[in-house]
Amino acid sequence: MPNNKDYNRVSVLVVGAGPAGLATAIQLRTTKPEIDVCVVEKSADLGNHNLSGAVLEAEPLHTLLDSAAPGWQDTDAAKEVLASKIDKDDIMFLLGKKLAFNIFFAIKLAEIFRLGFGQMIHKGDYSVSISKLTKWMGRIAKDLGAEVLTGFAAEDIILDESSNKATGVKLVDQGLDKEGNKQPNYVEGEIINADFVVLAEGCDGLLTEKFIEKANLQRQSPQLYSVGVKELIKVSPEQYNKFTSGRVVHAMGYPIWRPVIGPGMFGGGIVYAGVQDHLSVGMIVGADWKYCDFNVQDALTNFKNHRFVKQFIDGGTVVEAGAKMIPEGGYYAIPREPETGSIGKGNVMILGDSAGFVNMLKIKGLHNAINSGMQAAKAIAETFNNGQQAASRYTELIDRSKVAEEMKSAKNFRQTVAKFGPLQGMPLSVFGGLLPEFKIEKDYEAMTVARYRLKPNHNFDKDTFTAVAATEHREEEPSHLTILDADICRTKCTPVFDSPCIAFCPAGVYETIGDEVKSANPSNCLHCKTCQRKCPFDNIRWTVPEGSGGPRYKRM
Repeated sequence: MPNNKDYNRVSVLVVGAGPAGLATAIQLRTTKPEIDVCVVEKSADLGNHNLSGAVLEAEPLHTLLDSAAPGWQDTDAAKEVLASKIDKDDIMFLLGKKLAFNIFFAIKLAEIFRLGFGQMIHKGDYSVSISKLTKWMGRIAKDLGAEVLTGFAAEDIILDESSNKATGVKLVDQGLDKEGNKQPNYVEGEIINADFVVLAEGCDGLLTEKFIEKANLQRQSPQLYSVGVKELIKVSPEQYNKFTSGRVVHAMGYPIWRPVIGPGMFGGGIVYAGVQDHLSVGMIVGADWKYCDFNVQDALTNFKNHRFVKQFIDGGTVVEAGAKMIPEGGYYAIPREPETGSIGKGNVMILGDSAGFVNMLKIKGLHNAINSGMQAAKAIAETFNNGQQAASRYTELIDRSKVAEEMKSAKNFRQTVAKFGPLQGMPLSVFGGLLPEFKIEKDYEAMTVARYRLKPNHNFDKDTFTAVAATEHREEEPSHLTILDADICRTKCTPVFDSPCIAFCPAGVYETIGDEVKSANPSNCLHCKTCQRKCPFDNIRWTVPEGSGGPRYKRM
């Protein structure tokens, strides 16, 4: 708990120790060291729940650390985290299982003519491990005097209706058995009272969504998601040298392209150079896919077996793996207070992926997350004696920053693709600024009875995948994955869609036992929350497990 006089009180409480939340703590402790800051994180250690591609546009990080930690660029930690500067940026179109075409020239042309796709160029950015980036930022925050506490899962945000402000956050109860009964080691979840609450939980944050509902925040357009799966593969020195360090590959087309009639799903594959003969290989697919038997890991398998990719990883060893959702809805999906337009309300601010600050034309959001953390810190410092103005001031700062500039530039991109499909939608999105705002359906509403035609010959080995993600939960704790109505599964979902949660869950959490679909293996959960957003009947809810549960990523 915060190391101050009142054990359960802190001036600024940050929920989530990712880049956005830690940037808030670093900036605030740099500019206003007299303000006490506490960051609570549900994972066992810093970086354990952080997974991304990840390409980092470094300007916001440089701005943050130049003031907070002068000389930081000469430290061993900085040299490790920022070791891979991108000097070769390939954008490939894969046609079938063997053909690959580099279309970087077309993207470069788009940049010259200032078309949106020109933002996809990543040369000069950094290919990073977001797990290591987070751990490093956490050490800096601690050195500056912020309390950064891991293993503390928050389950609710407390609002005082009379004052129309948040008074604090309740941590999850610990020591319950599977039926919810108190065990001898039961500890009731404490309440941390705070003057300011910063929500920086990442994509589809539990407290964020609860706050949005309680405070009646609204999105102009539904939040859209993609699901990403990633493997870190140890390859031979010869393969690594052939790929070359400092290189990133983004690929479109196969295996989520339907022959003849064009692309069936939005997304693509990635290959990034890591350090010491490691390559990051992943597949990202928009969660508005329509195939009831689709699993992003199947697409990853096909991607890895494509001739262009296989030459770099054949015979390699998967040493770490994981899954995560990405918020893709863009500018129109940012949750705002209806009357004021604030991204939050009163003394509560929403940051980073929790707010949806991912620029889909750049295919990245790390820089926006860090930038939003800096703006939140500035807003708190300026409104410290009048916390109710924090969210509105934060929004003003965001709206004048590069975050808003980027989000507006891509405001219609993902909606256009969702409305018309990738084949027509991606070219049309070039004119996004001239197009109206399209009404789109939520991801789970896109499910149909259609089947994915490129299923691999063998089922993906989800057990090994979760093993290398090192995920774990206390076996006796209550399941944090709830099927709301078993009758819907039995009478509607299974007969029509053949229980798609069993297919799409990357951790094999769901099984049919007898004639009933159950969350049979909640201890396998990777905290990606795909099930909550893709069940075709919106019939699954993800609640927070005990602190320290979930994956334990080290280099993702």
